[in-house]
Amino acid sequence: MLALVRHGQTDWNAAGRLQGHTDVPLNSLGRQQALDAGTSLSAGRWDVLVSSPLGRAVETAQIIGSELGLELAETVPELLERDYRGIEGTILRGMDRPRIDELMNQAEPEADVADRGIAGLQAVLRTYPEQNIIAVAHGTILRLTLNVLHGTPRDYILNGETVELDPDVVLGYRADPDQLAAACP
Repeated sequence: MLALVRHGQTDWNAAGRLQGHTDVPLNSLGRQQALDAGTSLSAGRWDVLVSSPLGRAVETAQIIGSELGLELAETVPELLERDYRGIEGTILRGMDRPRIDELMNQAEPEADVADRGIAGLQAVLRTYPEQNIIAVAHGTILRLTLNVLHGTPRDYILNGETVELDPDVVLGYRADPDQLAAACP
């Protein structure tokens, strides 16, 4: 089993700011969301806990781990959030679609983000075969990765939300430029 968890809320999430690689810490609600995720995951049997190297993901993983009696096994650079480059910190709410599209052209391409997320999950699954794994990462990389793997678009993943994924789906994925382009227009 593979559980993907989005980190808890930060003040930038609450404000609607693009975070990307900017290392913004969890706020009090984010810590509670991490605790809630840990509580919900306690119904299962988990062997390994990994996360993105960004502090908000690491802290979320550590809170979850404290609920489950797991230590963070490693941080996985491929699970970093989408790099929004020069537009990190921008609030998109209230902008018209053409302006948003123009700004987003500066960010790491969505297909690259999804491909990186899948590669990171495949590496984790190969490192810890036959183990039940929790991977804590970020909203956009999780959403884009799931969109490619499931072939259906998902608009959003909530802070602290857990999505279970069949490891065979991840391991069986082979890079397909057409599938990436369709899932990440």
